[in-house]
Parts: sequence; C-alpha cells; structure tokens
Amino acid sequence: MTEIPPSAHATAPTVNTAAAIGKRTNHTPTLPFLARSVIWNPTPEQLRSFTEEMPNARKTEFNNVNVGTRVVSRSKLSTFIATDRPQEHSDQTISRAEYDRIANAQNDYIKMRDMLVVDGFIGNDPAFRVPARLVIEKANANIAGMQQILYYLATAEELESFEPKLTVIYTPNLKAEGYPEERLIAVDLENYVTRVLSSDYFGESKKGGLRMWNKLVYERGGLALHAGCKVIPVAGRNKVGLIVGLSGTGKTTTTFTKQNDSRPVQDDFCALMPGGKIYATENGCFAKTFGLNPNDEPTIYNACASEHAYLENVSQNAEGKIDYFDTSYTPNGRAVIRMQDIAGAADAREVASKVDFLLILNRNENIIPAVAKLEGPLAAAYFMLGETKGTSAGGAAEAGKSLRVPGTNPFFPLLHAFQGNRMLELMERSPMDVYLMNTGRIGGDETDERSKKVRIQHSSAIVKAIAEGTIKWESDPDFGYLVARKVPGLDDADYLQPKTMYERQGRLDEYRQLVEKYNRDRRAYLRKWQGLDSQIVNAI
Repeated sequence: MTEIPPSAHATAPTVNTAAAIGKRTNHTPTLPFLARSVIWNPTPEQLRSFTEEMPNARKTEFNNVNVGTRVVSRSKLSTFIATDRPQEHSDQTISRAEYDRIANAQNDYIKMRDMLVVDGFIGNDPAFRVPARLVIEKANANIAGMQQILYYLATAEELESFEPKLTVIYTPNLKAEGYPEERLIAVDLENYVTRVLSSDYFGESKKGGLRMWNKLVYERGGLALHAGCKVIPVAGRNKVGLIVGLSGTGKTTTTFTKQNDSRPVQDDFCALMPGGKIYATENGCFAKTFGLNPNDEPTIYNACASEHAYLENVSQNAEGKIDYFDTSYTPNGRAVIRMQDIAGAADAREVASKVDFLLILNRNENIIPAVAKLEGPLAAAYFMLGETKGTSAGGAAEAGKSLRVPGTNPFFPLLHAFQGNRMLELMERSPMDVYLMNTGRIGGDETDERSKKVRIQHSSAIVKAIAEGTIKWESDPDFGYLVARKVPGLDDADYLQPKTMYERQGRLDEYRQLVEKYNRDRRAYLRKWQGLDSQIVNAI
C-alpha cells in the first residue's frame, strides 16, 4: 500500500468531542483505529472552508465550490464483497483474510493522517432510519461536505449515544496495489463496514453506505430500489410513482420534471416494503449535470446554483462560469444539492402508504417504444432484465454499451435472483401498475438520420398520462406487453409503436431480426440466475 504523492495532508487540531451544527456534547465517541487527528462532525461552514483549501477546488459563479477529481466515476471492477462464502453473492469477492490485510494497512495509514467524521442517518423515518458514519481524510473534505448534505443529520442529543450501524472508512490517497487501477472498495457485510482506497470520486462514499443498506432492507422483508420517487396530484389525491433506472438513464430527470404540480420525494434510492410502503434514504440528491439547463430541468438547475451545492468535475472557466455542456474532461459532471433547495420537494413520511405505479427506464436506441405496460410476472421479468445503454456514470467500461443489470441496481450485494423474487412477491402482495419507458431513441442511434430522440417533454407527457390513466393500450404480439395507441400530448405514433416506423421506412426485416435477438437473449439472461422464480424465467 502506498500513498498517492500529489495529495496535500494539512495539519488539523485534534477535536475529541462531537458537534451537531456546532453544539458540543458530553459523549466521547471512538473509532476502531488511531489517527493523527480527528474532527468530529464539523459544521457545514467548516467543511466548506476545508474544501476551499483543496488545491483542486474552485469557486463558481454561484459562489459554491467545484472540485476536480482524479477518478470520475464509480470503480465497479475494483469493488469486492469480503466473504469466505462467495456462492452467496453474485458479484466478485475477496476472502476475509484478504479484507483483514487491507483493513490493517488502511488503519496503519490513518495513524499519520488528519481525519474527518460525519455522522447521520440514512432515512428520516424514526421506525426505519439507519445510523451511518463516514470517516474520510481531511485532505478530501469535499466528500465529507457532500455526504453531510445527503445524510439526515443527528441532533446533539442523538449524538450523545450515537453508534453507527453502517460505516464507510475512506482514504482517497492510499493506493491498493494489485487491484484494478490500484483502487479498492472492500465491503464487509458481516460488520457493515466499507473501506475505500484510492478513489476520490464522491459516489463511492454515497454508494458505500447505500450498498450495505440494501442488505438491511432485504433482511427486513423489503427491497432496496435504485429509484426516484414522486407524487403527482390527480383528481384530488396524490398518485405515488417510483422510477427505477441505472445512473444516467434519466431517473433524476423523470423524478423532477413537473406533471400537475408534482413533487419529488427521493432521487436515487428508496425502500419498498410489504404493503407498498416507501421509505426515503437521503436529504438531498447527487445529480448528473450534463446538459443541464433552466428550460428543461429548472428544478435541478436552480438547486445546483445554490451556494450550498457541491459540484464535482463540472466544466468552468477562469472566471468561474459553469458550462454544463462541455464534456472535455468528463461527461459525468455531478452536483450534490440539498433537498431544501429543491422547489416543492415532499417528505417521504407524508407520502401515501401505497405505490401506484413503477416506471422501469431503458435508454434504448431501436425498437423499444417510449412506453409499454407490463403485467403479471412479465413486470418482474423486465425489472430483473434491467436493460439500458450504459453511460459515463458507470465508468468507461460501461459507457455506450448495451447493459443488463438486475433491478437496474448494481449495488445489491447479495444474489441477484433475490431481487427478482422479492419484487414478484411485493407486486403480488401490493399490486401496482408497471411500465417500461424508453428514454433514448427510436429507430437508431444519433448518427442515423431516420431515428427520433425521446425528449424530456415526451417522457413528461407519458408520465402525466400514466398518472391520469388516459393512455389507450393494445397488445404487442412480439413482446407480450401492451403498447399505446394514443398518449395525450404525444402526437407522433412512431414513439408509441416503433414497428410501424420500421415498416414505413422499409426496415421490417431489421425489426424482425431485432425482435428475435431480444427475445432469445432475454430468455438466456433470465435462465442464468440460479434460484430465480420460474414464473419470471418463463414470462418471456
């Protein structure tokens, strides 16, 4: 294990007492290792000051801070579950002995480092929230500032006896030699500790806690969904919708676009429990900023312009002017924004007790319609397929490639068959309408002049019509789902029934070949998950 030389390690005074927004307590917390110094629960103002001292931090035109990082996306190939029972996990693993070696090396490194501790809760419902802790090098204070926004903060009284259930120990400047790109995310599900080495991308902090939270939710009888949540007023009551999708497929955009004065509830992860009850996870959002503009996404745009927002890898010039369209460094620019800066945001604790509809997003580029309705086990099958076109959010290995990720949730740390089976069970016990939505293109990629892009306005019209129940459906003989005959606000039938578009363009043979390939590949994919319910496997 070696230190990454370019990072500066500023000396900080040791602070031995916790603080909640600046208030000291009598509780003396402890860590499972020694550090040169520890600042416990610094205030937002302190974290902002520490961040501004970073050599890779710049102030923007909005008077917030923008940090450029070495690592610009999640490190999937460097993520391992620590276990001596690898058959209990679908993802890659390392042995318990190897994890202990890594932990000892990281603990030794921390002895000579100045550290920050941020405590809080994942979730805000007293009956369901989980105490969580981030321990991070002070040299990377932006990560602490961003995580503090996303946690629901503990009060001074709660910190008197605060003990985390989930802990992320984060050393961005310690290389993990022998691992892909010398980075490592080692996940100890037995003790609920995740250790991150040599990545300075904030997503590893956020997902480090949520990955372990996935296991807790499953053990409580529910399912963690990589999903946004929103409420849409219709005829005097609120319709509750969940939007699942891989990062970069439009999940945040679909959650925040307005229909009937709809209100966003959550942006990234929710717990779906028996009976359709939803629990929140975060007090803010980690939004993708590429192409952000005040016309298409005013809610997110305005929140990113708050002085309290933290930007990451967003293009700006010497005067601090932000350019959300410049991808010369990375197309995966990000921002952490506070829920209180999101206009009209709703509290999950006030949401009705039952989910009305679930949207499964798929950024496709050929024959998937802008919307299709899924019924019975077919809905669980498409949830399990988790199809999309990869984006920069998943790293260079995924960008532009056709992907299948069960549940669109790459953070579920157990066997993926458990996701499909639990979703089928929850759907049967608390029925909801389920839809497949294409947020990409119809008829080809962007280089094909015959293709058509599914725009934000198209998707918004579809979501509004779903909530209001105004779509007319008919059966699709090729895929077994229902396709729309008419959607109010979307007059172009090519988006609704791509087959007619391909036929008009003289491409019917191409369409049929794609149908055959999709059905063949989907059946093979579902069969590969040992233990997956036969109803799901045989639905396609």
